[in-house]
Amino acid sequence: MSSGILALSYLLGSISFIMGLKMLSHPDTARKGNLYAAMGMTLAIVATIFLYKDSDGNPLGNYAWIFTGLAIGTVLGNYAAKKVAMTAMPQMVSLFNGMGGACAAIISIVEFNHLIHMGKTFSDEPVMALVILAGLVIGTISFTGSMIAFGKLNGNINDKVLPGQQFINIGLMLVIVVLAVVMVGGYSTMDPTLLMYCILGVSVLYGVLFVMPIGGADMPVVISLLNSFTGIAAAFGGFLYDNSVMLTGGILVGSAGTVLTVLMCNAMNRSLVNVIVGSFGGGSTGGPTSASGGTYKEVSLTDAAVLMLYSKKVIIVPGYGLAVAQAQHICHELEKVLDHNGVEVKYAIHPVAGRMPGHMNVLLAEADVSYDKLMDMEEINPEFAHTDVVLVLGANDVVNPAAKSDPNSPIYGMPILDVEDASHVIVNKRSMKPGYAGIENELFFRPKTSMLFGDAKDALTKLVAEIKNMA
Repeated sequence: MSSGILALSYLLGSISFIMGLKMLSHPDTARKGNLYAAMGMTLAIVATIFLYKDSDGNPLGNYAWIFTGLAIGTVLGNYAAKKVAMTAMPQMVSLFNGMGGACAAIISIVEFNHLIHMGKTFSDEPVMALVILAGLVIGTISFTGSMIAFGKLNGNINDKVLPGQQFINIGLMLVIVVLAVVMVGGYSTMDPTLLMYCILGVSVLYGVLFVMPIGGADMPVVISLLNSFTGIAAAFGGFLYDNSVMLTGGILVGSAGTVLTVLMCNAMNRSLVNVIVGSFGGGSTGGPTSASGGTYKEVSLTDAAVLMLYSKKVIIVPGYGLAVAQAQHICHELEKVLDHNGVEVKYAIHPVAGRMPGHMNVLLAEADVSYDKLMDMEEINPEFAHTDVVLVLGANDVVNPAAKSDPNSPIYGMPILDVEDASHVIVNKRSMKPGYAGIENELFFRPKTSMLFGDAKDALTKLVAEIKNMA
């Protein structure tokens, strides 16, 4: 009876994951989809704790440890989610994702020890051995890579490229494969536990070296890829435990993360193969663009207000600087003031704006910006040529024309927002400091571009007040 209820619970949990993921594909239903998936996970956890029985009919047990862990995790997770600043959201995603990878790796270690204690070798259970090693390697790479990503996003770790970085990474991957073949095939007399920990150590090293050279501009791709790794590792854990809901959840996360990674790669004009061998981003320091040494012009708040108030169409381009200033609410206020005065306002969202996929969408949703006004790059690019004013708020690399005009630029070939096609471009920045890719932006020196220096929140507050006085 209990086994039937457990299977039904797993089925309902799997369905809720699928429904939740489907609903996450549209902003209007994303919140509800997240709740659906959370309810499915809660159901699966509760059912496992109270209904699971092993082959001998024994219940799970260890309830004190289980509920202590759940209580600690719930308190810490709830506190972190509520207290984290929007600018630190990518770091939190990397941290939580890394914990998932670590759990998958620990599952593989536990099952390896279980196999050894049963007196079996990997050659006796080749399929089980491959699943254990795959979960160990992928989970470990996800954990260590996510921790390095956390440190880089948080400013604690700098980019570091070793001589022959690509060959080192490929060599480490080959070492892992060779050790796995030796272990599964029983071709070594070495202690299997020692061999397994050798694989673990090489995986840790690869995870570090894989992410270490990645430049900040490419970090959204890495976060998405590591997320897919965690999902795949979790799916292997579900296979080990014959747990359908864990398997389904892992497959969904892994496949969704992979699709998102491909989309991010296309948005960055990067090869997925290059991502895997860790050959892009960090090694490209690049030189100054052709705009180096050029002159820029500033715009006063009054002139900016006049330009925007008497425009027919304004497009706002949000970037990481908007998140740093926590200016999303005053940005929405600017949109409402312009809209009230008959100005059409839209937001242009680049796929990799910010520090993680969807960063700007979440930021603006927090300020109750209408989803209908958020336009993807492919939708909005043709509209720039018919736009009176583009207001760039803290964005840099995603609006840099060097991506199209300078073959020597490290971002050359990356699809960008065509803001330079608009009649006027106003760029709000704290200073002329380069963006996350570390290169100068030639847009700032274009004749149609004017710089509005200052903190985004402060500048927009004054701009809104100026427009209200004129209206």
